[in-house]
Amino acid sequence: MLAVVVVEPGRVELAELPEPTPGPYEARVKTEVASLCNATDGKLISGHFPGVDTYPLMLGHESAGIVDAVGEKVRNFRVGDRAIGGLLFNAGDGRTASGWGGFCEYTLVADHDAMAADGVADAEHGWVEVYEIQRAVPPDIPVEDAVLLCTWREVYGGIGDFQLQPGNDLLVFGAGPVGLSFLKFGKLLGMGSIAVVDPLEAKREKAAALGADAVLPADPQAISDLAASRGKPFDAVIDAVGRPAIVNMALPLIGLGGTIGVYGVIGEPAMTLEKGKGPYNFNLLVHQWPTRWRERAAQEPLCQWIREGKLRADEFVTHEFPVQQIGEAIEAVRSGQVVKSILRYE
Repeated sequence: MLAVVVVEPGRVELAELPEPTPGPYEARVKTEVASLCNATDGKLISGHFPGVDTYPLMLGHESAGIVDAVGEKVRNFRVGDRAIGGLLFNAGDGRTASGWGGFCEYTLVADHDAMAADGVADAEHGWVEVYEIQRAVPPDIPVEDAVLLCTWREVYGGIGDFQLQPGNDLLVFGAGPVGLSFLKFGKLLGMGSIAVVDPLEAKREKAAALGADAVLPADPQAISDLAASRGKPFDAVIDAVGRPAIVNMALPLIGLGGTIGVYGVIGEPAMTLEKGKGPYNFNLLVHQWPTRWRERAAQEPLCQWIREGKLRADEFVTHEFPVQQIGEAIEAVRSGQVVKSILRYE
């Protein structure tokens, strides 16, 4: 089968690997579309993802496809279902490691609910926590929306982790897919004023089109001027980039008991917090890994928004490539102009 492999940091190639065989609680998924995660995939490609240093590795963790085979103990996937979250932990060639492997032509999903019901949802029986969010998607959800659920579910879960509430005023740093999702969901959930910061004009324009109340460049003076013009602090600042400098910039912008929510992996092993810049009490919440039960529960309300036309993939997807052009897709992301790119498989 076709696989996208990071041969060594900075070098990505298409490779042939053995097709996986599903185990008793697994279903095999033939990939239809996948999507690059601008941050995580970028760090895996560059060799800067914390804790990952074994190459070559299979890339990808955002994909959607059709189930074509199921193990004998599977009860919640059927042949013909569309499934999301398929991964591959074993390349089958004895040399290629896993960077989750979601860009392979075939992936595997596990029947978490069946494993839990049978009392085998534990490490001793091969269970992994990510199995909880490997799910079938209702047939009325278009495949482009299905693959974006991989991002959207995480962000919706992050809203719960950050304890955001209707009426909250937010400042969001970053107008990539994560930052724009915080903006979009915040509006749909009845939050208050939402401002978005991004250094690129094209992404600021995208944020404005999605309903941001203010968009501004990554300029400290512009941010300070916005805060002063409001006459009141923000309830929360969301760092959708993952940089310690943003955390410290956010401290004087929040009110007493306000929240700074860091979404994504911070590459640095340590962070200096300039605590005196902030209010006497504040919350710093770091969301480097999804809260799986929140992510799982997010699928239903998100699918309802899709059905109602309130949430659409074409609001986020700016580029599309056949998987054979993975190199061009990666370069487009590096250019900074991509919000979300889709890879199509034949």
